[in-house]
Amino acid sequence: MESKLPAFKESNPQLEVVTEHIRGQHPHLKAIYRNHNERVVCVKNLTPEEILLQATRLRNALGRKVIKLKTRHVTKHPSVQGTWTTDKKF
Repeated sequence: MESKLPAFKESNPQLEVVTEHIRGQHPHLKAIYRNHNERVVCVKNLTPEEILLQATRLRNALGRKVIKLKTRHVTKHPSVQGTWTTDKKF
């Protein structure tokens, strides 16, 4: 990681990358977004390429919480006839 982290910093000048050694804890990546949300990813036993992949995923994320949708489709104008199904009811 010592050779790949400076290249990641240079290719992403909009990010603030800070490294610190904390004894007694597993290595992790922590992302703090503008909307004050945080995401932490454990990188224990990962290769440097996998760590850079996780860092790129954190960079590309929006920082929003994951919201589970209640229905399979979302629309502003639901069908008057209801949702379409393949089941025939006679």
